[in-house]
Amino acid sequence: MLKPLLMCLCLFSVPAAAADWKYEGGVTPIAYADNEQAQFQFACRGGDLAMAYWIRKPDTVVAEAQSLSLAMNAGGSDVSTGSDTGFAQDFPMIHHDGSSVLIRGPVAKQWARTAQQASESMELAFVKSTTTGGLQFLDRQRFGAKGSSAAIAKVLDDCG
Repeated sequence: MLKPLLMCLCLFSVPAAAADWKYEGGVTPIAYADNEQAQFQFACRGGDLAMAYWIRKPDTVVAEAQSLSLAMNAGGSDVSTGSDTGFAQDFPMIHHDGSSVLIRGPVAKQWARTAQQASESMELAFVKSTTTGGLQFLDRQRFGAKGSSAAIAKVLDDCG
């Protein structure tokens, strides 16, 4: 009698292992990670894959931008000009309760596959070209990668 009770109590004392990435089904299937300052997501909207990066309280440069590029490093390192960082070029900014960019089609699919392969974390940032020809990384945000492969796969299954 004591053994079953102890086993039940042990189950309750094991910490829950929450995934960094969540999946929500329904009319608009979505896989997302939220770190309280920003959200990174993949969603199936009208049968098309869409990727969004949203900053709740953007840097002034981001908040005033008409368009920006986006950078992602899914290898656990910081975004940089190195070969381990991917870029999506010049997308219109959406400013409503923060700042975001929405990307559809082949670029969204490519980034979904890259995000699925992330092992520990991924970092995203808006990118602006400087007057000297360099790149300025704005509103850098890091997201954990735990659960990204499974959550994004569910969205890709719906969007193909």
